[in-house]
Amino acid sequence: MPRKVTASLQRKLNPDRKYQSVLVQRLINKSMLDGKKLVAERAVYAALEAAAKKLDSEDPLEVFERALKNVSPNFEVKSRRVGGANYQIPFPVEGHRRLHYAFSWLVQSARARKGIPYSQCLALEIIDAHNEAGAAFKKKEDTHKMAEANRAFAHFARG
Repeated sequence: MPRKVTASLQRKLNPDRKYQSVLVQRLINKSMLDGKKLVAERAVYAALEAAAKKLDSEDPLEVFERALKNVSPNFEVKSRRVGGANYQIPFPVEGHRRLHYAFSWLVQSARARKGIPYSQCLALEIIDAHNEAGAAFKKKEDTHKMAEANRAFAHFARG
């Protein structure tokens, strides 16, 4: 008899120590290199504090959530083979996957900045994302442009 698969296969993540936020914990996990969680934690906390200070905000969590909202994509394109041709078909992005992209793009963009410590790079990237600018926001815009350009193939998504 086959085992029943539950709806969500996601692990339950504990909130971080300082802000009691699961989102901050996910950013720490994405930022972590070689299993060095304390190093990543320090860098993320420093980045959140610096970003909030620079934007004259009381709450670093508020700044971070706004930045995350600004870089979360609504659509993505997936390749699909139809009758010997490959089409880029736009699909809406939901929930967890949306946040996954946002975190990945923030961390990638921050790591791409060279010459200054990671915590400062991340702070600058969070500030840019909050202000709807920067590499992570551009990545979201590019993804949306791709989806818009291939809207004609959306009918291949169902079927």
